[in-house]
Amino acid sequence: MGGGGQQTESSEPVKGGSAVYTWEEVQRHCHRSDQWLVIDRKVYNITQWAKRHPGGIRVISHFAGEDATEAFVAFHPDPNFVRKFLKPLLIGELAPTEPSQDHGKNAALVQDFQALRDRVEKEGLLRARPLFFSLYLGHILLLEALALGLLWVWGTSWSITLLCSLMLATSQAQAGWLQHDYGHLSVCKKSSWNHVLHKFVIGHLKGASANWWNHRHFQHHAKPSVFSKDPDVNSLHVFVLGDKQPVEYGIKKLKYMPYHHQHQYFFLIGPPLLIPVYFTIQIFQTMFSHRNWVDLAWSISYYLRFCCCYYPFFGFFGSVALICFVRFLESHWFVWVTQMNHLPMDIDHERHQDWLTMQLSATCNIEQSTFNDWFSGHLNFQIEHHLFPTMPRHNYHLVAPLVRALCEKHGLSYQVKTLQKAIIDVVRSLKKSGDLWLDAYLHK
Repeated sequence: MGGGGQQTESSEPVKGGSAVYTWEEVQRHCHRSDQWLVIDRKVYNITQWAKRHPGGIRVISHFAGEDATEAFVAFHPDPNFVRKFLKPLLIGELAPTEPSQDHGKNAALVQDFQALRDRVEKEGLLRARPLFFSLYLGHILLLEALALGLLWVWGTSWSITLLCSLMLATSQAQAGWLQHDYGHLSVCKKSSWNHVLHKFVIGHLKGASANWWNHRHFQHHAKPSVFSKDPDVNSLHVFVLGDKQPVEYGIKKLKYMPYHHQHQYFFLIGPPLLIPVYFTIQIFQTMFSHRNWVDLAWSISYYLRFCCCYYPFFGFFGSVALICFVRFLESHWFVWVTQMNHLPMDIDHERHQDWLTMQLSATCNIEQSTFNDWFSGHLNFQIEHHLFPTMPRHNYHLVAPLVRALCEKHGLSYQVKTLQKAIIDVVRSLKKSGDLWLDAYLHK
């Protein structure tokens, strides 16, 4: 045991924090039934508590055997409050001879990013403007009202129904960005208010589940574009992504789909089906299997409201057709916005990078404009959002120059694309990965 600790492989960890450990010892405890992690050089045994973690068991388990300091600070608006719950889990600390970072991370880079975060907090960039989000919610509700008003005034002709569908799809897409803000606890000072409003927006305005979204999305932020840890790159064998997975599939002669054509069939099964089919099924499966009855009640309230509003115009089956068409339109919007920031970037297995390097390798920005900000819910600043997930979106443009300067100092790539190029790169990356698979399948 390094540093004179009191822990051996076969014994139980010492409670009360009196033992010291080496990184090598901490890294052994990275299994489902045996999980330790490090925060600010303190070693915690989270094996039993992980199941009760508010953000979900998976997101915290992804840091088992690792330093979780940067992720801990990034995800929690009030880290000092959360530390109270960590005290019973404390089993020791790193030996004085051990570095503060694991896996050979760049200590200077980590310290510089922490200094940037301290500056961000000092300048109040983590504080939200309530009026911004109130107006944002207002414009969503206005779109809903206008869509219904169209039918009341002008009837249900094909042209009016199409215009109504476009307005509802716009409302749904924008509500998606707003629930994202509440889900990241970036709007209200009190986390409890964020949780309540999150359930209202994602449940009553969209018919989805807050718990489903939290447990899925936080994993994406914790380990973006990391296979087996980021659910957003779990393509269920439908696509091969990045540079390594296609080659691995090709060498193993795996051909679940004609991957060399994936850049073509993506248009048929990607944007059209993700929300209306895959997400809808997954959401209801999750709510029933995890007995999320509160989320289910919020979701049902959305469908009841929709039927009450549109049944008089279209009847039951017509209302079902309308909601499916709206979901179909929204799904295209959602897929292109979310994938253009990630799909063309590095997608790989776990590499144990520091927070700044990991987020930069998996994300890119889209040029700022009034339209791009609105269209993407400010996720055109994807880099800043990933680095500071609790930051209110209206401050991204203020911190962006500081992030860019830090990247230049350390020689890190900070990518900014036009909206057109970002969309084209999604297709190009799929074609590149498909070609890599075909070459490995035929020749390796």
